[in-house]
Amino acid sequence: MIGPSACFHGGIYSVDPNLVKVDFSSSINPLGVSKYVLRSITKDLGSLTSSYPDPECRDLKENLSDYLHTHRECINIGNGATEIIHNFARMYARKKVIIPSPSFCEYELASRRMGACIFFVPLHNLHLDADQIIEKARGSDAIFLCNPNNPTGLLYKKSLKKIIERIDNSTKILVDECFIEFVDESDRHTMIRSIEQFDNLIILRSLTKSFGLAGLRLGYSVSNSKLALKLAAGRISWNVNGIAQRAGSAALMDLEHLKKARTIVQEEREFMYVNIRKRTQFFAPVKSDANYFLIRIKNNKYSSTEIRDSLLTKNGVLVRDCSSFTRMGSNYIRVGIKNHVENLILLDALESFEN
Repeated sequence: MIGPSACFHGGIYSVDPNLVKVDFSSSINPLGVSKYVLRSITKDLGSLTSSYPDPECRDLKENLSDYLHTHRECINIGNGATEIIHNFARMYARKKVIIPSPSFCEYELASRRMGACIFFVPLHNLHLDADQIIEKARGSDAIFLCNPNNPTGLLYKKSLKKIIERIDNSTKILVDECFIEFVDESDRHTMIRSIEQFDNLIILRSLTKSFGLAGLRLGYSVSNSKLALKLAAGRISWNVNGIAQRAGSAALMDLEHLKKARTIVQEEREFMYVNIRKRTQFFAPVKSDANYFLIRIKNNKYSSTEIRDSLLTKNGVLVRDCSSFTRMGSNYIRVGIKNHVENLILLDALESFEN
């Protein structure tokens, strides 16, 4: 059993950062942060750092309201999406929690910290088993669902809708859409338009991934106003710093940056899928809907940890070792989609590993 403090992530600090030349273990905007955002925060850096931030994040909520076409009363802001996951767990993960596996480990960590009994529902061929989740969810306090799922990169729109429609209203549902803005036609797949229809539904989003703000930690949730008010009650004062608030507002005024990144992801996702299959024999990418790939290791001689360490020490390329995902095993890695030049570096590294 994984201990209550165990939750492993990618990023350069998951290994010796001095070895990392290109980080494929984190899946964020391939363009990084926009120049408009950088100009916006540096212009008023003195006042942003010397004044207390707005504890209600009013300007950022207003900008998110315009971006999402929803009411600001439906929005909660967090110090990264992770803070909201833990706030949700403190509020609702009391006795019984349902988590599909494999999925993002913070759901498990947050629930264990509350002493909840976790029922893992294995994915079936990497897809949600909606009927089993519905069956297991009877009498549960909360369900965590990830769409597209991390680490598989797959969308579960039909399964999600079936689960949400059939789960008892007393069970709260957190749908993690932190990567959905890199999905083709993402507006068609989001569940944000359903928040008024279901009183138990909370949608989780991240500005970290979509706008390249990983170092500033910025996430948000969208739900009906009653649920939003309850979630807000568990929030600590000044949970989001002033620089992050300004950066988030500026990012939402530069949607062209996200549009360009989506185009890169769409083109490079196909390029990477085809070329990993064509140029390697050990590595089998799973068709992805997101801005990252799950890759199955076909040669059982090497574990995912060994491959990560080898690519890092020999090529300076860091991939995500997926063995820390619950019930994932040691024959999968995950790689983020970056720009074309960086993606070629990854392809060369994978090819050189086989040779």
